[in-house]
Amino acid sequence: MDKNDIATIRRQFKVDNDLLKIHEIFNVYIMKESSDIYHHQSSRFEILETEQQELFMDNFKKVLSGQLDEKLFELKFQRDVEDSSQLILHQGLLSNDTEEWKEYMLRLVEKMLKDKQYEMDIVISFIRGEYMKPMKNKSDEAEESERDTVYSHPFILCSINKTQDPKKELLFDYVEKEFKYNIVVDPIINLKSPISGFLFPSITDNAQDVNHVLYTSGKKNEPDYHFIEEVLNAEEIMTAAQDKLVFEEVVKKVAGDQAINTSTLSNVYDEIHRVAEENEEEDTPKLDYKDVEDILTSSGIEEVNTEKVESAFKTVIDDEKYEFKANNIVPNYNSKSIKIETKIANISISPQDLSYVRQVHFNGKRYLMMEVEENTVIEGFEMVPEALFQKAPDDEEN
Repeated sequence: MDKNDIATIRRQFKVDNDLLKIHEIFNVYIMKESSDIYHHQSSRFEILETEQQELFMDNFKKVLSGQLDEKLFELKFQRDVEDSSQLILHQGLLSNDTEEWKEYMLRLVEKMLKDKQYEMDIVISFIRGEYMKPMKNKSDEAEESERDTVYSHPFILCSINKTQDPKKELLFDYVEKEFKYNIVVDPIINLKSPISGFLFPSITDNAQDVNHVLYTSGKKNEPDYHFIEEVLNAEEIMTAAQDKLVFEEVVKKVAGDQAINTSTLSNVYDEIHRVAEENEEEDTPKLDYKDVEDILTSSGIEEVNTEKVESAFKTVIDDEKYEFKANNIVPNYNSKSIKIETKIANISISPQDLSYVRQVHFNGKRYLMMEVEENTVIEGFEMVPEALFQKAPDDEEN
């Protein structure tokens, strides 16, 4: 799935949308002390009160929110796994019997609780439904009958949410005209920030892919590897942050003792951005060792060759055939995504402006120098330029 596929599905999660039919919702309450199922309950989604439906819809949209390889990860199922979650989910998707579907979901819950201790009570919500996408884009002149021809995508979505203790509050009773302490013992289910979840199957270009599942992490670049491998039985993944870190180590290995200044780094980012734009028709533009060799050579790093780049790949990631996702290793060109951190100040700039920054030595000290086109204004005061460099006096003997 790419970001457009995910965004399209996420937009469907709203009440009274005729293109989305949620048939059933199945909620399972887990106690933190024992990691046991305390209660579970299923119902037709359509019979829930509108306010409840809206709360859940917002929750489901959050499960599908975030950047790919940061919070959202398309995972490939492992092969030849005993009690495979892929098979459980597929069977649950095909089942027409509610009790049978619940049994499949409870099998997944059992896998979630095995060798896992949660820090708080949690609620696991499963829904199964159907997302329908018209084969033609609707226009002002289009007839309503065109929506009869649609792509149909049955799916299962899981949302895992933590609970929190009720707030202690002081209330005023208008009838009795007195202040009262509000005593509530029922835990609150936090549907605003799901801690994990997934969508099965993956949907790409209007086609369902039962070999992949879309997993969501509660925090950026912090996937739950136990959940991925032991619960979903999916293959190992690399986050965007890990991808970027590996790329940086490869560059350092290839450059060796060469100093990487801001001009060279700016050239590297520009080259990666250019390659990504030239291959934007691909879902995820990737860079292999040959692409990295070309980029580093074009960026001004000396003595770059195929053997040295392959050796760096092998040393850093133990795979000379590894491919980097271009969007993971280059900062966002549409924002001030580069962070320059110093002891006295933190600065944010866009990648294309990195070439205007220099670290220089002057009078035995290091300085961060930035080229600007206008006078700097600090707290409303316009700064007067100071002359740091003076012309050396002429030698009268010459």
